[in-house]
Amino acid sequence: MKRNIQRSVRIGIMMAQKYKFASRMRLENTTILGIETSCDDTAAAVLKQGVLLSNITANQEVHQNFGGVVPELASRAHLQNIIPVVQEAIKQAGIRKSEIDAVAVTQGPGLMGSLLVGYSFAKSLSLSLGIPLINVHHMRAHILAHFIKKSPDDHGQPKFPFLCLTVSGGHTQIVKVNSPYEMEILGETKDDAAGEAFDKAAKIMGLPYPGGPLIDKYAKDGNPSAFTFGKPRVEGLDFSFSGLKTSFLYTLRKEVEKDPDFVEKNKKDISASIQSSIVDILMEKLEKASQEHGIQEIAIAGGVSANGGLREALRSRKESLGWTIHIPPMAYCTDNAAMIAMSGHFQFLKQDFSNLNAVAQARKPFTK
Repeated sequence: MKRNIQRSVRIGIMMAQKYKFASRMRLENTTILGIETSCDDTAAAVLKQGVLLSNITANQEVHQNFGGVVPELASRAHLQNIIPVVQEAIKQAGIRKSEIDAVAVTQGPGLMGSLLVGYSFAKSLSLSLGIPLINVHHMRAHILAHFIKKSPDDHGQPKFPFLCLTVSGGHTQIVKVNSPYEMEILGETKDDAAGEAFDKAAKIMGLPYPGGPLIDKYAKDGNPSAFTFGKPRVEGLDFSFSGLKTSFLYTLRKEVEKDPDFVEKNKKDISASIQSSIVDILMEKLEKASQEHGIQEIAIAGGVSANGGLREALRSRKESLGWTIHIPPMAYCTDNAAMIAMSGHFQFLKQDFSNLNAVAQARKPFTK
């Protein structure tokens, strides 16, 4: 009896929400609140008709003491940050909560503890305001970050179809983007991601976390041809970086046995060489994908898209291969809520909403 009553109450709440949602539909002038807590950044942003009004991120410096993200510490920090971050995003956007048409939130992939904080908060806010909840795929949102507008007159977005190289600490993919709703993975890493390769190389060199940006910094003054590391042989458009990391480790270990100060003496050249190796692997596959699919509209996305070597390699292909390239602003490379709100905007137009029985997914499939 009690179980039936509880079920009836849940159904009643969801039906009431449905009617409230229908009365709030303003497809021509939507305001979306985006929430992102997939890893160690607590972020919230507000978009109105695709134009960014605010984008707030609270970083977690505590992980630097451990050489990487500690999931338990990350989720605790999200609990402390989520309310003030969302409040500040709404304040800076200059809107009232009653003006929000939907809450878009990262459902996955990511760290489960971190996802639960943002997802639970978004559910509660959706229910309290009587507005739709929109589930967003983190990596698809990285791609759609290219459509965020700074003003209504901003028209620099990619044209469909285009290829997007998404590179981060956990993912490396080449995606064919036919529309905001239709995306196809053409190739992906079979083991480690490009961002992980950067961070592991930095750790081997003894650089502090996060080491990827430091390699990029030192590489600017180094010789990319100073050292050669073994590159993988993977057919098709897939990637592999585990062999490269092993080759890098053995090369440095051998040289350090001869000279304990080898890494410090050659820090810039080592950084430039490993960065060049990783970028070459990425660009070789991207060129192949462009040729096979006859697409010259090319974009990059994800945390590693902030890497200077990768950006320069893409610009050089613009000249030599005639590509039309799209490089995201630095603010949209790392995890942010603006991209979540942008994905939510497109899903709102399609009325692709979630029910409140949905759950966070640490390994959310790319197709959903």
